[in-house]
Amino acid sequence: MDIRKALITAAGKNQRTLPLQSLVDRDGVTKTALAIIIEEILSAGIEKIGVVISPGDEAAYRVAAGTHASRLTFIEQSEPRGYAHAIHSAAEFCDGDPFLLLVGDHLYLSNTEKGCAQQLVEIARAENCAVSAVQSTHESKLPYYGAVGGQLVNAVQHLYQVEAVLEKPTPTEAEQKLDVPGLRAGYYLCFFGMHVLTPAVQRILRELFTDNDRVNFRTALAHLAEHERYLAAELAGRRYDFGVKYGLLTAQLALALSGRDRDEVLRGLVELMATN
Repeated sequence: MDIRKALITAAGKNQRTLPLQSLVDRDGVTKTALAIIIEEILSAGIEKIGVVISPGDEAAYRVAAGTHASRLTFIEQSEPRGYAHAIHSAAEFCDGDPFLLLVGDHLYLSNTEKGCAQQLVEIARAENCAVSAVQSTHESKLPYYGAVGGQLVNAVQHLYQVEAVLEKPTPTEAEQKLDVPGLRAGYYLCFFGMHVLTPAVQRILRELFTDNDRVNFRTALAHLAEHERYLAAELAGRRYDFGVKYGLLTAQLALALSGRDRDEVLRGLVELMATN
């Protein structure tokens, strides 16, 4: 599977300003979250990047993208009809091609030399199918994420055959429908905010929107699992959702503690804890 396009969704009411926030990256350079996400995508060998935005936001996003602005295609989501609609708004940009999908309010920190996006793209190319990145997540965080259930098919690569997809399940629902052999008790495979999707996803969304004004994206993924081989992969890295309370602070600390200024940041944290 030849993956040359990526899509960033950033049109949500509570999401649209988050990618414009400034952070200090691992190298100590101040950048917007959008620029950091774009660099994550480019490191995976992606050539074209679409950004789904709210009407009127293009100028601010061009500024936030900095030197990467010329690489971007902006797609306005005409109506605030949810995440699935935002993705489907980019159907013309995707143009029947597979694509890497990221949300605009997450940062990804890899534990290896390869970025999380590069890891995921390489898996999708090798397996020649759609792959969603997932992270083992405690049941207390289920209200924030969609989750999948399935069977382990490759222990070395931590790959799972997706058999069920639920949107923000309760712990009881997760226990009944999303049990994955091998995970710790009380933990489930929740979405990472990063997917490689086949052209079938846009076709499924088109069909779903024919009969419905609003569509849940997890419904489209559940349909995908019924009709195509669809995998979930635990990557060597972690996601940081800066759309939740203290999320931006947590993302910044994670960046700082994984970068060249780690010792300085640790000293500051120790001093802060000692005085409070």
